Amino acid sequence: MKPLIILLSVFSISLLVMKIFRGSIDLTLCGSIAMAAMLMFTAIGHFAFTKGMSMMLPHFVPFKIETVYLTGIIEISLAIGLLIPNFRIVTGWLLIAFFILILPANIYAAIKHIDYQKGTFEGPGLAYLWFRIPLQILFLIWTYLSTIKG
Repeated sequence: MKPLIILLSVFSISLLVMKIFRGSIDLTLCGSIAMAAMLMFTAIGHFAFTKGMSMMLPHFVPFKIETVYLTGIIEISLAIGLLIPNFRIVTGWLLIAFFILILPANIYAAIKHIDYQKGTFEGPGLAYLWFRIPLQILFLIWTYLSTIKG
C-alpha cells in the first residue's frame, strides 16, 4: 500500500509543480518521476528489512542476503535510469522485466505468510495477493505508459 501512496502522491505533486512552473504538463516525465520515487522508497526496504526480505526467497535460492541487496541496488539504478531521457525507454523495458521477475517472490511470501518488516511468518497470507497482483499489474502498465509509450 505504501508504494502505491508514494507513486500517486509524487505523481500528483509532479503534475502540480510542472503546471505551476512550466504552464504545461508532461505526463511521461511526471510518471517517470513518480515511479523513480516509488523505486527509491522500496529500495530502502532492501537495506532496512534485509532479513525479512530474504525470507521472501524460496529455500533453493542461494545467497539470499546478497540477492536482497542486489535487487535494492537494481531498484536504485532503475530509478536513476527513469530520470535520464536517453535511458528512459531501455530502463522501462528493464523495469517491466524486473517487476515480472519479482512477482514469484511476492507470491511465495504471501503463501508462507511472511511479514518482511518484522522478519516473521505472521504476514497477511494469500489475501495479500488480492492487492499485490493488481498492484504489480498497475506498476507494469504505469511503466509502459510513462516510459515506452510516452
